[in-house]
Amino acid sequence: MADIIQLLPDHVANQIAAGEVVQRPASVVKELLENAIDAGADTIKLIIKDAGKTLVQVIDNGKGMSTTDARLSFERHATSKIRSAEDLFQLHTKGFRGEALASIAAIAHVELKTKQETDDVGNVLVIEGSNITSQDVVVTPTGTSVSVKNLFFNIPARRNFLKSDTVELRHIIDEFHRVALAHPGISFALYNNGSESFNLPISNYRHRIVNIFGAKTNEKLVPVEEDTEVLNISGFVGKPEFAKKTRGEQYFFVNNRFIKSAYLNHAIASAFEGLLKTGTHASYFLNLTVDPQTIDINIHPTKTEIKFDDEHTLYALLRSAVKHSLGQFNIAPVLDFDRDPNLDTPYSYKKTETSVPKVEVDRSFNPFQEEKTSQPRVSNYKKEPTESWESLYVGLESKGNHSKQEFSAISFESEERTASIFDDDKQVEKTHTTYQLHNKYIVSTIKSGMMVIDQHRAHQRVLYEDFLKNLTVKEAASQQLLFPLQLHFSPQDIVIINQLKVDLEHTGFVFSSVMEELVEITGVPVGVPESEVSIILEQLVSDVENEVPESHFSASDLLAKSMAKSLAIKTGQSLQKDEQEHLVNKLFACKEPNVSPTNRTTFITMSVDELDKKFI
Repeated sequence: MADIIQLLPDHVANQIAAGEVVQRPASVVKELLENAIDAGADTIKLIIKDAGKTLVQVIDNGKGMSTTDARLSFERHATSKIRSAEDLFQLHTKGFRGEALASIAAIAHVELKTKQETDDVGNVLVIEGSNITSQDVVVTPTGTSVSVKNLFFNIPARRNFLKSDTVELRHIIDEFHRVALAHPGISFALYNNGSESFNLPISNYRHRIVNIFGAKTNEKLVPVEEDTEVLNISGFVGKPEFAKKTRGEQYFFVNNRFIKSAYLNHAIASAFEGLLKTGTHASYFLNLTVDPQTIDINIHPTKTEIKFDDEHTLYALLRSAVKHSLGQFNIAPVLDFDRDPNLDTPYSYKKTETSVPKVEVDRSFNPFQEEKTSQPRVSNYKKEPTESWESLYVGLESKGNHSKQEFSAISFESEERTASIFDDDKQVEKTHTTYQLHNKYIVSTIKSGMMVIDQHRAHQRVLYEDFLKNLTVKEAASQQLLFPLQLHFSPQDIVIINQLKVDLEHTGFVFSSVMEELVEITGVPVGVPESEVSIILEQLVSDVENEVPESHFSASDLLAKSMAKSLAIKTGQSLQKDEQEHLVNKLFACKEPNVSPTNRTTFITMSVDELDKKFI
């Protein structure tokens, strides 16, 4: 039998490896930014065109590369970060595998310009699909510039699987945030299609968070500081009253590397236990510093998962540190009823040394100096003599008799009569055909048996078709607010709201102004409570960011789905008999009552025959 196992060519192996490292344009952004940080840069620029599909360029002022290093950097498993296997447990750099540039070069057109500080001129390399087409001398500033053009040009199937520009740009911005938050000591700038989206100067950690998420974020932050032999924790958590419905502002950094950990996230959730509303998530921006020997980063190609030696200890320390900060800043309630909060020492003044207070003395004050006495003012008002108290009751008897006579002359109906459309009450048959089960399902009787309706999904379908009709056919009625409602959003959320502003106005929203970080609303759709407006808009922004658009995707459809999901009655809400019947009637007046807007079943039916079989 002939041999069937063969060694794959290098270009095929590179494309397979690229599939693990480079999943979308955001993956390229992450790898290039981390390389720039490892090069010791303190100023990094990221330039994006067409959500990274046309161009991803990273320019840094790091130490640059020599001619040999520039060429060798695009070989697989070529790296300057480690020398031996033992170095994997002493990592102080972002990269260590030596696969990123080789993977990127296998599926894109790459241009590399680099120059070291000691050199007069730099080098430029042009690579297409792992093949170096040219290498030449070029005049360039100290540092490195990497341009990745036409991503997946030689793998059209992968390019077709990319999402819309809005979704891909959102992923790029997320990666940019993760790297920028981990390194406040480096200046970052992001340019999208020629316009500046972010310009983050060198600052402390708090200012970096505020520069990214908006000035309103400053009042939401609670500092967290804890130093132990095992773990050092620093950063901020958000106040419970500013908790969001989404998990967008949750960042863990271990040794300045962004990670995802459901286990550590549970530690934060348990620290906020009892302080958050149901369905909301606290924000946090926490840096964890541990010994590199106690962690293993080499688990996942994206390096966002880390294996800890002792997760239980980290869990306990993290939970305690967050609870301590919430209590220290009077965020969490205390049970000391005799405590006067006015006498508490502010947290920021805890370690401040006391100083002698300054006393100011007025040396020109003379206590024996005579004061000029002012003459008493003479008033022309003449007090009229008041009558004696007996005069108040003179003639009261005669008045009382007169009022009694008037009162006796008034006549009233002997019985209260209420009109009725039926002469006999027995003609009205009061029957209810719906019943609520566990405040979740509505059970209704039908000729063939019974029907069980999911109240949340059914109401979603009803609201969805109403909103879609308002968006596409007619303008909805709006109820004006007595006072304008001001809502604060991050700059990138404001961009999304501006895109959907026209559609939102068709549903009944009235915007008086939309500024950089503030939205002012003077009218809302009829039936939408004022307290739900911020939740609706937050959910809408989240849906737009995370939506996977199809070919038939439309903003109106997404908006109707998002608002229906936010406003639909929730599981556990008790409904009156008339509300149950109204919901059932509205559901079966819909065009597609069988499924919710997300294509999930709204009701099931069970015939009498099926019920009979249960009792066999």
